Amino acid sequence: MYNELTESDIRKMEEEIRYRKLVVRKEALEAVKEARAHGDLSENFEYHAAKKDKNKNESRIRYLERMIKTATIIRDESDANEVGMNKIVTLYFEEDDMEQKIKLVTTVRGNSVKGMVSTESPIGKAILGHKTGDRVTIRVNDSYSYDVIIRAVEQGDDNDDLRGF
Repeated sequence: MYNELTESDIRKMEEEIRYRKLVVRKEALEAVKEARAHGDLSENFEYHAAKKDKNKNESRIRYLERMIKTATIIRDESDANEVGMNKIVTLYFEEDDMEQKIKLVTTVRGNSVKGMVSTESPIGKAILGHKTGDRVTIRVNDSYSYDVIIRAVEQGDDNDDLRGF
């Protein structure tokens, strides 16, 4: 599991780990302890639910720690009009005669429903490093490709909230 992450992604993961260890873990242990006090564990739904929540939290902590440990850190700086990490890019799809805004992000944050496109996706790979005005061919597979024109490149921020579109 070697994901490409920015230093900002790693900071956010470390914050989540800290929160889960200091807050969620404490709450989960307390819930297990309280549910255990209700008696017979074999038929105690609250106890089983509390244990499941505790285990889910521990699993998430291990997952995040493993991602950080195995990550390849990539830079997130680029020139003002160059497509780079966390940039909001306005693309013109010639084939469909339409424009669309996307934000280029790491694979961990990719969410096409929110318009957040991973640098590992075909479109992300193709436009990365290009500049405003460039025509780029997006190769989906060996038998299909399409062209886009980069109309604008704006500086985005680190937030995953793209309601500004």
